[in-house]
Amino acid sequence: MLEQLLYFVQQLLNGLTIGSTYALIAIGYTMVYGIIGMINFAHGEIYMIGTYVTFIVIAGLAYMGLESLPLVFTAALLVSMAVAASYGFAIERVAYRPLRGQTRLLALISAIGMSIFLQNFVRLSQGSRDIAMPSLITGGWTFGDPSSFEASLSYMQVIIWVVTLVTMAALTLFITRSKWGRACRACSQDLGMTNLLGINANNVIALTFVVGAALAAVAGLLLGLYYGVVNPYVGFIAGLKAFTAAVLGGIGSIPGAMLGGLLLGVTEAMTSAYFSSEYKDVVAFSLLVLVLLFRPWGLLGKPEVEKI
Repeated sequence: MLEQLLYFVQQLLNGLTIGSTYALIAIGYTMVYGIIGMINFAHGEIYMIGTYVTFIVIAGLAYMGLESLPLVFTAALLVSMAVAASYGFAIERVAYRPLRGQTRLLALISAIGMSIFLQNFVRLSQGSRDIAMPSLITGGWTFGDPSSFEASLSYMQVIIWVVTLVTMAALTLFITRSKWGRACRACSQDLGMTNLLGINANNVIALTFVVGAALAAVAGLLLGLYYGVVNPYVGFIAGLKAFTAAVLGGIGSIPGAMLGGLLLGVTEAMTSAYFSSEYKDVVAFSLLVLVLLFRPWGLLGKPEVEKI
C-alpha cells in the first residue's frame, strides 16, 4: 500500500513539474487571444529559441570560467528572456500588425509561416541534431524504502515550482496593479474604445507579445535544464501542448491557462504511469474534447456574448 502511494505521489510531482511549464507557455497564447482574438502559432518556436539561448549563455559563461551557479542561472534567465522578448516584438510587427483588421485566416497563415521560418532558421544556424544541456543542478530528496520503491524530488523540480510561482505572482501583480496591466485589460474588453480613450492599442498589443515571449523563455530555460536536451523541433510539441492547455482552461483566461497547464501535465504523467506513454497524448486530447463538448469556452473561460 505504501509503495503504491509513493508511486502515485511520484507521478503527481512529475505531472505538476511539466504542467507548470505548460502553464507558462500557455499564458502567451491566452494573452494574445484575449486582446486581439488571434492565436500566435509561432509561440512554440519562441520557447525553443529561449532554450537555445540558455544553452549558449551557459556554455559561454563556462568557457569564460564563471562557476557561480546563481550567477550563471540568473544570467541565462535574463538573457533568454530578453532575446525571446525581442523575437516576440518582431513577430507582432512583421506577422500581425500589417494584417490587423483583415480576416483572421490571413493572420493564422502568417503565424504558421513565421513558425516554419523560425524553426528552419534555428535548424540551419544551430544544426538539427540534439544538443545536450549542461547539468547545472543535480541532487534531491528521496522518500520510501530502497528495497521496494523510492519517490524522489529533485532540486530542479523545486526550482521549477518556485520560479513558476514567482513568475505567475509577478504577472498577476502586473495585470492587476500596473498602468500597463490596466491598459491590457481595457484592450481585452474593447479594443476600439481604448483608442478613443487615448490608449495606444498598438503599444499594448506589442507589450502583450513581449510579455508572453518572455514567459515562454522562462519555460524554455526550466524545461531545457530539466530534460537536458534541445533541438529545433521541441517548440512544435511544447507549443501544441501549451495551446491545448490554454483551450482546456479557457482561451483568454490567465487563471484558466494556469489550471489547464497543470491539469494537462498531471494527466500525461498519470497516463504514462498507469497505462503506457504511447497513450498520454491520446488521453490528453480526449480530455480536451470531453471538456469542450460540455464547456466549449473551457473550464474557467466565459462564453462570448455577441453584441448586436
